[in-house]
Amino acid sequence: MAAADVVQTYLDELPGDSRRVAPGEWGVSVAAEAAAGWPLDIGLRLSDGLLRAKAFAAPAQEQVSPWVLLSWNRQTRFVRFGSTRDGDIWVHGDLAASEISGPALDRLLGLVVQELWLSGTTRAPPELRRDRPRPQAARIRSRYAR
Repeated sequence: MAAADVVQTYLDELPGDSRRVAPGEWGVSVAAEAAAGWPLDIGLRLSDGLLRAKAFAAPAQEQVSPWVLLSWNRQTRFVRFGSTRDGDIWVHGDLAASEISGPALDRLLGLVVQELWLSGTTRAPPELRRDRPRPQAARIRSRYAR
C-alpha cells in the first residue's frame, strides 16, 4: 500500500476531525474535551520521502528564549522544537515514507502531542509541563494504541 494511502487509512480511523487538504497533505484537529481541555491542530505533509508533522505550540513570548529550544531539543525523541522569525514556537517531527505504518504514525503523533504538553509554553495542564517528571509517551487513540 502506498504511504499516502496508509496515512489516509490511519487518519480515517482516528476519532475527531481529520481532513485531506491537498495531495499528500492532511490536517488533524483534536477537540479540547479529548485533549486535556486544550484543542490541538497538527499538520501532516508527505514530500521528498518524508512525512512531516507540525503543530503550533505557542506565540512569540519574551520569556521563552530561542536558545531554550536548543536545550529542549536535546531532551526530545524524534521530534524537535523550531521557531519562526517572529518567535512563534512549533513542534516538528519526521518519519521516513518507507517506515510509515499505523504504529509508526501513532508514535510520531503521540510524541508531537507529548512535546506540546511538556514544553510548558502551551496551554498545557501544569501536571504535564516539562518541570514535572516525564510521563510515558502520549498516544493518540487508535486501533494501534496499546
